[in-house]
Amino acid sequence: MLSLSLDFSNLKNFISEKNLDPILSNIQLCHDDLEKGQGSFSGFLGWKTPQISELVRKNIETAANSLREKCELFIVIGIGGSYIGSQAGLTFLQPSFSNQIGTDCGPSIYFSGHNISSDYHSDLLDLVEKYDVCLNVISKSGMTTEPAIAFRLFKELIEKKYGVDGAKDRIVVTTNSDKGPLNDLAAEQGYQKFIIPDDVGGRFSVLSPVGLLPMAVAGIDIGKLLAGGCTGEELYSQSSVMKNDAYQYAAYRYLLYQKGFTTEILASFQPSLHHFAEWWKQLVGESEGKNQKGIFPASVEFTTDLHSLGQWIQEGKRNKFETFLLIENSNRQLKIPTSKNDSDGLNYLAGKTLDHVNKKAYEATALAHKEGGVPNLSITIKDRSPESLGQLFYFFERAVVMTGYLNDINPFDQPGVEFYKRNMFKLLNKPGY
Repeated sequence: MLSLSLDFSNLKNFISEKNLDPILSNIQLCHDDLEKGQGSFSGFLGWKTPQISELVRKNIETAANSLREKCELFIVIGIGGSYIGSQAGLTFLQPSFSNQIGTDCGPSIYFSGHNISSDYHSDLLDLVEKYDVCLNVISKSGMTTEPAIAFRLFKELIEKKYGVDGAKDRIVVTTNSDKGPLNDLAAEQGYQKFIIPDDVGGRFSVLSPVGLLPMAVAGIDIGKLLAGGCTGEELYSQSSVMKNDAYQYAAYRYLLYQKGFTTEILASFQPSLHHFAEWWKQLVGESEGKNQKGIFPASVEFTTDLHSLGQWIQEGKRNKFETFLLIENSNRQLKIPTSKNDSDGLNYLAGKTLDHVNKKAYEATALAHKEGGVPNLSITIKDRSPESLGQLFYFFERAVVMTGYLNDINPFDQPGVEFYKRNMFKLLNKPGY
């Protein structure tokens, strides 16, 4: 089932379908390389087929059921692609304040190991002490500094609280198949382990055990999420650009970039998309930002940011384009009530839904930005269902990879990330640096 629709009409003053013609053959060549796993950028293609074995899926669901029975708080330890995909899924699929109000589906879920803040981790440790807790540590190498530090802290707390034997059933490891310190520790301590596929990079791992286990612990139907990813594969693996929305989006991004629009702003009108935008920024930033090339990814949340960054978008430097990410159907509806004295002047909206007003705010913003010289396009997702989210994840993965190919950038590596690590290790006097 198609869950996404795209609207390129606000690009007409800047770029048209005719501009696509000169690059169609290049897109076809890139598609062939991608499908055949050949060419310069042939590594880490496991994400192309968003399927896991029935056995692995059942093991994830069984583990999630067991964890939900054991804990009130579930801690996910990871950084980058090891956590942001699951956080995006939880924010999109759960009620806004699920950790505060509780749900029938599972424990409150918190994230750790994505920063090195003493205050953040101290506060989280204080919280954990009051509740029954389990954790999932996620790291392919098992040696990434931020999650490794967090894991030490929380492993110590859990072992003190439940004993070493009791900790075995409360710690789940997601890591490399056969090497690395986490792999060795899982074997030594008897922790349950899930495998990060060797051919899937972190920012493409949301539909693997990396993202699936935390979402399953929250009670999300990961089978439906994967089904949405498979729908995405079916739709966005077509070679024809005119039949493939992901390739059309990639092509327009590429052409806009060639015209000097070097920043892309992902704009949403729903807080449920906040962490999805963070996932998208990592996907774009690490995939495309290389060789002194690549689109810079930014995000805004409207209408909030219309009262801050809106001014900059409307009248700032003309080097940006905008992608609106919209949700067609909200989970719940609210109508604006009537006021007897109409002191706030809002009775002209009485009886209208908040969604109606929000939609008009989007239409007004898109028109204003177009008139102000900001090219923009819209992607509308049908609803906040796991199937729609799975399709959306796959859509952006396919599109960003194609944009990388068109710009002659390897979308699967991230050599620049290592520069800060080497400097930090040297400053910390790590042996060997």
